[in-house]
Amino acid sequence: MSRISLALACFALSSLPAPSSAQDYPNRPMTMVVPFAAGGAVDVLGRTLAARAAEILGQQIVIENVGGAGGMNGANRIAKAAPDGYQFVLGSVGTHAQNQWLYKRPAYDALKDFEPVILVGETPLLLVIRKDFPGNNLQEFIAHGKAHPGELKFGSAGVGSAIHIGCVLFNAAAGINATHIPYRGGAPAMQDIIAGRIDYGCNIITSAYPQVRDQLVKAPALLASKRAALLPNLPTAQEQGMAGFDAGSWNVIFMPKGTPEPIVRKLNAAMSEAMESPDTAKRLIAIGIDIPPKDRRSPAYAAGFVEREIRKYEAPIKASGLAIE
Repeated sequence: MSRISLALACFALSSLPAPSSAQDYPNRPMTMVVPFAAGGAVDVLGRTLAARAAEILGQQIVIENVGGAGGMNGANRIAKAAPDGYQFVLGSVGTHAQNQWLYKRPAYDALKDFEPVILVGETPLLLVIRKDFPGNNLQEFIAHGKAHPGELKFGSAGVGSAIHIGCVLFNAAAGINATHIPYRGGAPAMQDIIAGRIDYGCNIITSAYPQVRDQLVKAPALLASKRAALLPNLPTAQEQGMAGFDAGSWNVIFMPKGTPEPIVRKLNAAMSEAMESPDTAKRLIAIGIDIPPKDRRSPAYAAGFVEREIRKYEAPIKASGLAIE
């Protein structure tokens, strides 16, 4: 190549638009994929955080609901997206921990295909039992279950749902052998607990709170590591003798693997600031979502947290025999 041709080629390359960097990121609208239907607690969490974070970053964050396959469809879109910071997913305990063992061929590797950005919310599960159950506290419930193996029935929103796997984890830790009754959603399962047709469920606090408040069901324990702001007087399973037990749900924002660290840190900082907004915090607490403290919001913490959660669910899911094609 002649010197003139080489100079022209170099000039042409220098004229191309430079790739996005952390310094000018973001310079166009972003997309947050919510891998579940609109209107649920995860969707509300995503929209609430996105609205405030968009103000902080100075660019719009568009919410795109991509449901199906237990949330894997939406998460998989981000696993295969360009690692430029403009697409990310609001992952959950289902999409990035439970599904790794629940599905025979998961669509992605939750550890290898994503960059964890920040833990943005934790939603505890409640042990909810029928009102006339012969027992009022956790130990009485467990004792009854052990004394009547195979007789108790628990309901869920379907095989592989968060409240199903939550009960699988609880039953394994408590030593209870019970029959699973799947429903087409959490609401009909709760109605059958109220009616006394099944015995219990492990429900998300957001949906179970009204029935507990109105004393339509009993809630002997919170299946989480700490008490919830929505039910501050309800003791956890850990407080009642189940050391280390936590079956709560959670949400972590993930970017595609290979997203530059400065971009990850910039989105992390914006989301953390959004979580501290009084209006945002008030809205999330009202729907039962607990906001993690500052020392649990770094990308490094999120990465370690997700890895521990994946390991936690391996044994109980495998022991249950659950396997979805």
